[in-house]
Formats: sequence, C-alpha cells, structure tokens
Amino acid sequence: MVQRSGTQVHVLVGAERHDTVDLALRYLGLGRPTVVPADGEGRIRVDALAEALDRVPAGEAVLVCLQAGNLHSGAFDAFTPAVAAAHDRGAWVHVDGAFGLWAAACPTLRPLTAGVEGADSWATDAHKTLNVPYDCGIAVVAEPAAMRAALGVRASYLVADVDGPGDPLEKVPELSRRARGVPVWAALRSLGRAGVADLVGGLARRAREIADGIARIDTAAVLNDVGYTQVCVTFGDDERTRAVTARLIADGHTWMSGSRWHDRDVLRVSVSNWSTDDEDVRIAVDAVRRAAAL
Repeated sequence: MVQRSGTQVHVLVGAERHDTVDLALRYLGLGRPTVVPADGEGRIRVDALAEALDRVPAGEAVLVCLQAGNLHSGAFDAFTPAVAAAHDRGAWVHVDGAFGLWAAACPTLRPLTAGVEGADSWATDAHKTLNVPYDCGIAVVAEPAAMRAALGVRASYLVADVDGPGDPLEKVPELSRRARGVPVWAALRSLGRAGVADLVGGLARRAREIADGIARIDTAAVLNDVGYTQVCVTFGDDERTRAVTARLIADGHTWMSGSRWHDRDVLRVSVSNWSTDDEDVRIAVDAVRRAAAL
C-alpha cells in the first residue's frame, strides 16, 4: 500500500474485530474504521468487503484488517477470497491473529488459516498460546522495506548493523526494550515443531470436550461452532446466564468469564493453558453443572 500525498487512509474492519484494532487505529491517528458486516460466527462477509472496497475513491490508500480466531467463536475469516478482493483494489491486508494464527502450526487445524500467507502483515501473541509472559507480541511483515520505512531511525550516536541481520531499531517503535524474544525463542526451541502442533491441537481438542460436556447440561446452549479454542454458552435469558456465570466464578474451581455476543449475555470459555488435561475438563464441566443447577 502506497500512501499518496493529500489522500485519506481508509481502514476496513469486520464487525466483530477485537477492540484493540480500534485502539491501535486511534494511536496511529487514523480515526474510526469502516465497519464491514460479519456472519453469524463473526467472520467478515467477503461480499460486503468487496462492496465496501468499491466505495473507496480511486487512488486512495486502503488498509483491510482480517481476523484469525474470533474472540467469541474462534472463527477464521475466509482469507483466500478476502485477500484477493483487497489486493485487487491495491489494499494492504493485515491479519489480527492474537491466538488463532497458531492454528497454522498444527496440521489438523492448518486449513482454518488457508490463504493467510497472502496477507501483507500478521500479528499474534505468544503469551496466549505458548504460555510465555505477557508483552510478547509478534509482528510479521512481508515487505521489509515498508517496515524499515515506517519504523527505522538513524542518528549519529546509534551504531548501525551494516553486515548483520538488521537493526532492531528498524522493526519496533522503541529505541530500548527488554529481550521479549528470549522467552518466545526458548518456548519454541524446547517444544519444537511437533510440540507446538501438539500444544495447539490439544487446546482445540479440550475446547470441544468442554463444549460437549456443557451441551449435555439442562438449560445450557452452546452458541458457536467450536472449531478452535473458544466456546460461548447461554443458560436461557440474560439474567440467568449472568447468575450462572457469577456462581461459577464464586465457586472458584475454574475460570470462565462473562461476555456479550450477538446481543446476548454469554459464558465465554477460552482454552489457552498448555496443562489443560482430562481432569481439568471434568472439573470445568462439573463446575458449570453445579452453577447451572442452583
């Protein structure tokens, strides 16, 4: 995407993007995005995206933000057609893959990310899946020159890396920072390719098991297609769902947060801890059953 002098930057996002996308746009001074409708699972509608792109004046810069892993359903945007539609109009495509991008590391889940390689940049969190400390985000940009142009800085007192892999100053906003990459490297080095695949696949499997167990509880209804690590549940009306959620949290045996999705209060389950096992699944489902029985 080339910014032309005097033109507006149009940002197109799905209706169920994460709130931090809007926050980042405010940080950048880009203002409010154009919101594109999403389907029932939170995936951006490609037909609506194409229509929104058609309304952008010719020659003006466009940024399209797609999503790998919806906050509530875990759903993935249809990357192949969405990226193609955006690139046909000269847009830069960014993928917010905070926890979902890791599906690409697991052979059985990789189809969820089909076409994501066509995007211009990705972002993901290592703490959500690799269980490393907070503040270990990862950004991947397909065009190094674009990243250097946006973030690079030169000063006479800074030693330039001429022959090495490149200066960190060309890749991050900070001039000084702690070594966030070390715990990420250590986790990846210790797990290896097969270990990461097993970890990611295991999280998704446990989410399905929890969803199956909760679905057998009277009055409980699982609202989303559980294809990844997220589960959303209701227990009748909003008042009862809030009450069940409050009792579950007070019980203290498991943590599941309340949220709101599709204009309904929900109990939201997000499986992200590497140690989640059969016993944890049983404890979690039993805790929900107790909370729903009162």
